[in-house]
Amino acid sequence: MNIAQKLTNWRKYRETVTELGRMTDRELSDLGIGRSDIRRVARTAVGF
Repeated sequence: MNIAQKLTNWRKYRETVTELGRMTDRELSDLGIGRSDIRRVARTAVGF
């Protein structure tokens, strides 16, 4: 994986964490995600 791809993946990871972090606990619960799971879900989504 080259540097540009790593940077792109990092940006996607941060965007995912930010978006999920803005959601209410109820919205996260509806998705089956706990607040403590946000980073794990973002890593999985990006493929880290």
